Amino acid sequence: MDLQAYQTEGFHDELFDGSLGPRPGAGHLVSRLAASSDGELAERQRAADRLLLTMGITFNVYGHEAGTEKIWPFDIVPRVIEAAEWEVIERGLKQRIHALNLFIDDVYNRRRIVADGVVPDWLVDSGKCFRGPCAGLTPPRGVWCHITGTDLVRGGDGVMYVLEDNLRTPSGVSYVLENREVMKRTFPQIFAGQRISPVENYPEKLLAMLEYIAPPQARDPTVVVLTPGIYNSAYFEHSFLARQMGVELVQGSDLVVQGDVVFMRTTRGLERVDVIYRRIDDDFLDPLAFREDSLVGVPGLMRAYRAGNVALINAPGTGIADDKAVYAYVPEIIRYYLGEDAIIPNVPTFVCGEPAQCDHVLSKLGEFVVKPANESGGYGIVLGPRATKEQLDECRARIKANPRNYVAQPMLSLSRVPTVVGDSLEGRHVDLRPFILYGEDIFVLPGGLTRVALVKGSLVVNSSQGGGSKDTWVVHEGRR
Repeated sequence: MDLQAYQTEGFHDELFDGSLGPRPGAGHLVSRLAASSDGELAERQRAADRLLLTMGITFNVYGHEAGTEKIWPFDIVPRVIEAAEWEVIERGLKQRIHALNLFIDDVYNRRRIVADGVVPDWLVDSGKCFRGPCAGLTPPRGVWCHITGTDLVRGGDGVMYVLEDNLRTPSGVSYVLENREVMKRTFPQIFAGQRISPVENYPEKLLAMLEYIAPPQARDPTVVVLTPGIYNSAYFEHSFLARQMGVELVQGSDLVVQGDVVFMRTTRGLERVDVIYRRIDDDFLDPLAFREDSLVGVPGLMRAYRAGNVALINAPGTGIADDKAVYAYVPEIIRYYLGEDAIIPNVPTFVCGEPAQCDHVLSKLGEFVVKPANESGGYGIVLGPRATKEQLDECRARIKANPRNYVAQPMLSLSRVPTVVGDSLEGRHVDLRPFILYGEDIFVLPGGLTRVALVKGSLVVNSSQGGGSKDTWVVHEGRR
């Protein structure tokens, strides 16, 4: 393949430098791509697509295609991160999760950070994901955010930034594992002679964390994965992880609370449950504590949780640290609890709930990316530099009506990775979602989920809106 035809077009490319030389860690991969015959990558891409279909790797779509199940979109050219850079990212993620865990515990208990004026009280109390019923809680082992998916982006300056934190029910890790499996089965030669950090041990690490978080009286803890059902967009992942860990996949109707203890209905009668990896949002978890119209939750679950008879993963209430307005304060949160500067910086962020910052945003609305504070999946975002006058006017009205619900950031020039388009390679914008487990210690899965905007020029990487994914390699220099 003639790689000289590839164009970086002034963007930071994750595989090539400006002169089309390989970046650190990517030399072997670039040599293998250059040695591929005409049409080989396209054929291997087609083989990967067929394998995804055969393996049934899917996701469910919401919105105008609600109820549609689609094959997971995957591109065969991997993203490479050299091990020395990954070590910095890993330290930064561990630092961030440690501080956010302390923050969540503090705001539901002593509120020192509010009393000391580091984070304003209105920011916490008006948070859409702040849960009053969680006040005074101390979760098992003192851990709130057991599983986190932190979204990272690299700007045109080459710097890696945290784009947002996902601490409620982050999804996507199953696709990290399946992407690696598909790569190994369709393009095994590309791994030869390289030292690439493995990802296959994630289910083992996840189960060990879940068992560690179990209530102390549970000597041989029973773990279950709680799903809202087959119509959830991440149902494939729920069933995949349950199967990989060898635990039961249950719905709310499979569980019952008796005497402040959670039991699972089985053909042999009731079996006690000690740990619930729940993939249900807080609002629907327990109709007696949160939304009373929930049909997918478990009545009395929060009562059992408060009694210390069951562990919930992630702990209810962690969504307060998911809030994009709270995100703007994370560097100060890290400094307050740990006495350190953030290793991985935030994207500069204006909080519209602060009057002076809101005025600044409204005066330069066409220059910013405006985001709702608590939406996910890329919904509700307005890209100011690409928006029409009508879209900007609507955005301005929404901000004025509810400034607390919006933040604004400069529009970054996201990095790109070569992506198969027909018989050639073209650059497409990407982000990265590493997954972090917090149990006895903090474990960061090497690499994570690289999401790619498959549409040329698009910045939207979400699979529900036309995005796809790539295998992510943490590469150690030198042949093995």
